[in-house]
Amino acid sequence: MKYQNKLFYLLLFVLALIVNFSGINLKFFTDDPGLYASIAKNLIYKKDFLQLFTYNQDWLDKPHFPFWMVLCSFKLFGISEWAYRLPALLFFMLSVLYTWLFSKKYYGAEVAAMAVLILMTSLTIIMSNTDVRAEPYLMAFVIGSIYHVARLHERYKFSDLILAALLTACALMTKGLFVMVAIYGGLLGQVLFERKFTSLFNFKWLALAILIIVFITPELYALYIQFDAHPEKLVFGTHHVSGIKWFLWDSQFGRFVNKGPITHKSGDIFFFVHTLLWAFAPWCLMFYYAVFKSLKSIYQKQKLTEYYTLCGGLLLLVLFSLSKFQLPFYTNTIFPLFAVITAPYCFKQLSNAGTAFRLVGQWVYIVAFPIVVLLINYFSSPDEALWFYVDVIVAILVIATICYKIKVNHIKVFLLNCTVVLFVNFYLNTVFYEQITAYKGQITAANYLNQPKFDHLHVYSLRTENNIFQFYNHKHVDFIPLGDFQNFKPVDSAVFYVNQPSMDILVQSHAQFKILQTFTDYPQENLLPKFINRATRGDVLGKVYLIEK
Repeated sequence: MKYQNKLFYLLLFVLALIVNFSGINLKFFTDDPGLYASIAKNLIYKKDFLQLFTYNQDWLDKPHFPFWMVLCSFKLFGISEWAYRLPALLFFMLSVLYTWLFSKKYYGAEVAAMAVLILMTSLTIIMSNTDVRAEPYLMAFVIGSIYHVARLHERYKFSDLILAALLTACALMTKGLFVMVAIYGGLLGQVLFERKFTSLFNFKWLALAILIIVFITPELYALYIQFDAHPEKLVFGTHHVSGIKWFLWDSQFGRFVNKGPITHKSGDIFFFVHTLLWAFAPWCLMFYYAVFKSLKSIYQKQKLTEYYTLCGGLLLLVLFSLSKFQLPFYTNTIFPLFAVITAPYCFKQLSNAGTAFRLVGQWVYIVAFPIVVLLINYFSSPDEALWFYVDVIVAILVIATICYKIKVNHIKVFLLNCTVVLFVNFYLNTVFYEQITAYKGQITAANYLNQPKFDHLHVYSLRTENNIFQFYNHKHVDFIPLGDFQNFKPVDSAVFYVNQPSMDILVQSHAQFKILQTFTDYPQENLLPKFINRATRGDVLGKVYLIEK
């Protein structure tokens, strides 16, 4: 690696680290982080780390591992947004480390540096490090497992056996059995193309399977205690629900075949093909090119450097595409694999046509992204612009230095692309998202109830989607179905959180209540153009309410 290139890779790594951590203290503005943080908070309130609850009701939708990590963080640092995000960010950094180790092992140091920057500057990766769900954890477990499985495939080493089993088990306790497709689909692909089928008939793989089962016993025990040992509990509208069966089948494969307790009616087989254009931006076009060239080489019987990332990544991508459960951030799990696939084609010399495609594919984003940010900032007119100016100045200085110092064109374009994405996401984390949280009525309503004069009130929500309100409220929040509100008679003094659609239903049904307080709210998770434009923002704002009976 050239010394000059090394300095710029290091500079951009530091800047990427700052940007990925820049949203750590941002207030929640989507429902899922509010839900997951509330569940972890309830573990502390109930002093029970085995059973998951939301609104004081049993919750069965995700395995335990991320909640245990957040629980530890809450115990150490107190309950806050940044304490919720910190474990996920640390596991994200572990995925960066394993991306480096795997890429360096097979492709060398400079390609590894590029793979790391591709991962750290992918659009939804930075977004998911602010809007934290399970994906930052899964990224570390998938690429980490593959790295140790690859080493174990080459020769037996006890440390690789233990780490491969432990990371795989943690992946299972985070998302379920589907993650095995990427990890061990990659191994099967490697064995298939190496034609070393007999290598699978080795005691080390049996030992690996046994250790994985051993390491997931905390999850199985927790599910047994909460559900299998209590068949009388009502879950998913039915009794005799097995938490262990849900973990081993319904949570993933049941969804895939659309026969589990949670089903979905629609799905687009090409959803991720077009979603990756922005989710894996600005690297998606180069990723598609890399996949095309790799598959072409396989067809022409040319040997690839390794097959783990291609086989594992594409196999899980195909399964995601065939499933009816499709959300943009699902593929974040395999973005480390995509980064490893893409990086060599950002580094090496290509044909004339390939070079032209590489330059055009990256310049599209280099030009478009800053224009979008400038337009957003112009129309949104934020009250506080300091971080915007800091962002602009740093970006201009870095871009100017890259243009002056880096002489190899495709390396220069790669570094410029990284800089532009960091410019965009730092703006989002420090300026734009703050405008969204300022209009989240769930936060202001919760803060209002946290006043000492309301300590005597029992708090209820009429919808299970009011999870930001649940997290920010310092008291337990119970759930009362909207249809039961009229006949519900609280034992103590009570207050109910109601959003605008629920309020409309209560008014139409002539329910008896008194409004305690009203708050302005932006009810959407998607960013509508009318909200971005400050002049029309009021058109898409609504109200939320605290009411009493």
